Amino acid sequence: MEYSARSGSLEKQRSQCIVVPVFKNNEMSAQAKKLDAASQGQIRKILNRGDIRGKSGQSLLLHDVRNINAQRVLIVGLGDRESIDTTRFINAVRTVITRIKPLSITNMICCLTDVPCGDKSISWKTLRQVEQFENGFYQYLDMKGKSAADVETAGNTGNTLARIDFFTSDRSTMKEIKNGINRGSALAEGLALAKDIANTPANICTPAYLAEQAVQLASRFESIEASVLEEKDMEEMGMGAFLSVSQGSEQPGKLVILHYRGTDDSVKPHAIVGKGITFDTGGISLKPGAGMHEMIYDMCGAASVLGTLATIARQALAINVVGVLAAAENMPSGVASRPGDIVNTLSGQTVEILNTDAEGRLVLCDALTCIEKFEPVSVIDIATLTGGCVVALGRVATGLFCNDDQLARQLSEAGEDTYDRVWRLPIWEEYQPQLASAFADMANVGGREASSITAACFLARFTKKYRWAHLDIAGTGFQGSGSNKGSTGRPIPLLTQYLDDRAAETE
Repeated sequence: MEYSARSGSLEKQRSQCIVVPVFKNNEMSAQAKKLDAASQGQIRKILNRGDIRGKSGQSLLLHDVRNINAQRVLIVGLGDRESIDTTRFINAVRTVITRIKPLSITNMICCLTDVPCGDKSISWKTLRQVEQFENGFYQYLDMKGKSAADVETAGNTGNTLARIDFFTSDRSTMKEIKNGINRGSALAEGLALAKDIANTPANICTPAYLAEQAVQLASRFESIEASVLEEKDMEEMGMGAFLSVSQGSEQPGKLVILHYRGTDDSVKPHAIVGKGITFDTGGISLKPGAGMHEMIYDMCGAASVLGTLATIARQALAINVVGVLAAAENMPSGVASRPGDIVNTLSGQTVEILNTDAEGRLVLCDALTCIEKFEPVSVIDIATLTGGCVVALGRVATGLFCNDDQLARQLSEAGEDTYDRVWRLPIWEEYQPQLASAFADMANVGGREASSITAACFLARFTKKYRWAHLDIAGTGFQGSGSNKGSTGRPIPLLTQYLDDRAAETE
């Protein structure tokens, strides 16, 4: 999609569609008033019929409005002008997408940039629009056997929109709009990369494939360097927990380390660590078959690390970041880990594996120990870790667990700013006894009660040397089933904003 800024006489703009906002009780925005005046009151006359009341989520599509050069005018409601917040603004953009997608148009002008939204800047509003439009029109077609024309004919896609102009009545804001376009385009690139990788089926997206994608990313940006640890390297290091997961598969595990250097090498990095289980059968503790196909998304955490690094590299963010992909496949076989096995971790602690389907924490605990050597300022791990988090928070909020209140606050603020929200859950010491083992330092599961919390408590035992947060994206990293399933790219917006904020602190 191409984006640009536009100003001038709105009614004279040539476009296949102009999007204008109205507010509660059909209070017209400045742009709607201009079009209404040019149409000699035609728009107001239509609004007075009551088909739309300016409520949030409402819309009305008009064709061939008198004296307007645009072929269509899409009127979008935003509710009370004085109380428009992030949620309502983004929902308005999503309403536009829903109405525009079925139309046979290649270009449009969107006038939502001037809409008041609390203290949000023009740049922020433009960025969020680019993000939402790219999300709304994203498709994963790499595995389709039909030609693009056949797919369109079959109704699987009719998307022809190729250009969006963001209109402003104040030419002095053009620079801000362009800044928002640049930042939004960088974010969209990172999101698309992560979605493409996450949506790739597991017969192609193996740990080796993930490693290849990381190396390719490093080849695109001089600021990124990639290295790959093989199983023999991990065995020499003592990463027994990680290897206990990969040993049952014919696909060897990989620990991928990426360095993004956006500032002086003397500046300590932030670290993001992604769970990269490219397919999770549960191992010997086999999962039910009905939903197992969704386990191609058990590497969404690793995909989000790649997407985040792509975004900040495109923005040339002035910060240093270490990204880690803990990539393995969890399969049952004659050499797979068994319930009751005890393994050594890189930290020196031992773990009794009571459930081989609790494998994400096993690859992560060794990865989290491995990054100690980089002396990170903060560490955030991202994982589709527990079904319990889906039960607790659904698919709206990501579960946040953290050993540092300031870090938790910073992540929460970044989530609110990007509409990629999190909700903090406790990791109190009172939960730790659930992980007790008779024969090892700990068990890898703590029972049904507070399962998401005890999973985080397990990871907390390996993160005592730095400020750490765990994001459980089991409910937010992917969505749906059937033809509606797919990666969401979350929490890339949150991670990017968090790193952007940290870079701004050092300027």
